[in-house]
Amino acid sequence: MRGCGVRLVRLLLLCGLVLPFPPARADVALAPLFRDGAVLQRAQPLPVWGYAKPGERITVRFRTTTVETTATSDGHWRLILPAQAPSTQPAEMIVKGNNTLHVRDVLVGDVWLCAGQSNMEWIVGDSANAAEEIAAANFPLIRHFKIPHLVAARPQADLPGEWVACNPSTVAAFSAVAYFFARELQRKTGIPIGLVNSSWGGTQVESWMSPAAVRASPYDAALQSRWQKRLTDYPANRTKYESDLAKWQMTQAASPATGQALLTPAPREPEGPDSRWMPGGLYNAMIAPLVPAALRGVIWYQGEANAPRHSEYAVLFTSMIQQWREAFGRELPFYFVQLANHNREFDKTRQTWAYLREAQASALALPATGMAVTIDIGDVTNVHPKNKQEVGRRLALIARAQLEHEAIEYSGPQLAGATPEGRAIRVRFRHAAGLQAGGHPLAAFEIAGADHRYLPAEATIEGETVVVMAPTVTAPVAVRYAWHNFPDAGLFNGAGLPAAPFRTDRW
Repeated sequence: MRGCGVRLVRLLLLCGLVLPFPPARADVALAPLFRDGAVLQRAQPLPVWGYAKPGERITVRFRTTTVETTATSDGHWRLILPAQAPSTQPAEMIVKGNNTLHVRDVLVGDVWLCAGQSNMEWIVGDSANAAEEIAAANFPLIRHFKIPHLVAARPQADLPGEWVACNPSTVAAFSAVAYFFARELQRKTGIPIGLVNSSWGGTQVESWMSPAAVRASPYDAALQSRWQKRLTDYPANRTKYESDLAKWQMTQAASPATGQALLTPAPREPEGPDSRWMPGGLYNAMIAPLVPAALRGVIWYQGEANAPRHSEYAVLFTSMIQQWREAFGRELPFYFVQLANHNREFDKTRQTWAYLREAQASALALPATGMAVTIDIGDVTNVHPKNKQEVGRRLALIARAQLEHEAIEYSGPQLAGATPEGRAIRVRFRHAAGLQAGGHPLAAFEIAGADHRYLPAEATIEGETVVVMAPTVTAPVAVRYAWHNFPDAGLFNGAGLPAAPFRTDRW
């Protein structure tokens, strides 16, 4: 029933029957994150907003501060509370207009927006060592707010959801990457951590961008064309699905009475006007209602759905980061996961994910960004590797170093340059202290000459560099590392963090 309810909301949003902002009303109401159990962002001015009757006087009191404002002619109101110190002691926010609201059990700490597709949505209950992790999850200062799957044709102001405190009875449904990230930070900082989980499996980056950002993209025409084709094809696909489903159900009903289920899966329902594929649709429904919340930053795990069109991704991804920063009014720290090693059986090139990883890494040119490399902890057959603990830990290392200013290594080796030296190429790295291969011969290096033909190469660590050569390449001009979907990537620094895949050519 819950799934049907969410689907109904999505349909109403798309049909325009749920307004982007609730209509003017006599009762004052709050934006979605201001609910019981909330975590508010420390050390930043705190926007608080909602809706009420036009002209209604609104008062917000939190701790020792009281701020007032008046609802505008369309029923919106917003005010700014002064920056608050972190606190593990629950407080109450009191909002008064023609009615009075009490938001209870409010903490002040760090709030992270956790977004992306299925590897961000993947829950603790389905991760490695789930039973042990769940039993040990006594972290009441970690709070999780899960946003349901919603699509909208216009920016929305409200959405369902509630804050849930972390304990063994609740944590199984938390985003695993987000939880393990928060656990590392909470242990180090001691302050509350709020996780706003806005994720949906199988989604493309263009759905998470605002419609304006999509229109401004050089790929707008291609994005809109693909979306319109989906809409055009939907009626026929729906008819075929209903026919196939009826046949499948008849076959199931007629199966031998052996108690064994048929192995043929049910046909997949087509996705049409209310689907996650709408450019801008997820931003409108699952991000816009959060604006302009005060946040510590964003963690992001997405890219698999865009891999077939990796040439678009670098532009779309950086545009999305910049657009979100503009929407939230500050240069949000943005930390993302580079796709793990995985064998895409249908990928004849065996390199599609390598190019997508490169497109992801291009976002590091933006300030206040960080990339957790996971090229060593993927799964050859499962697009959802279960070791989410290490993913969360590596993201937390970036936050600890960049935001908490801990003197720790937070990145694996990254390409700094490559220089031909006779029959070899010497590769230089940043974050290369203690460069090592874990006692194994270095693999996954390839070298090419002027013919642009890459061949497997021998690689030797010399200090903080790697010397690469191949016997039959006498005049090398380019080198690459881990440039396959599932490479044998074994280069690490002294902190045990893996080197990021790279290439020096642009062929």
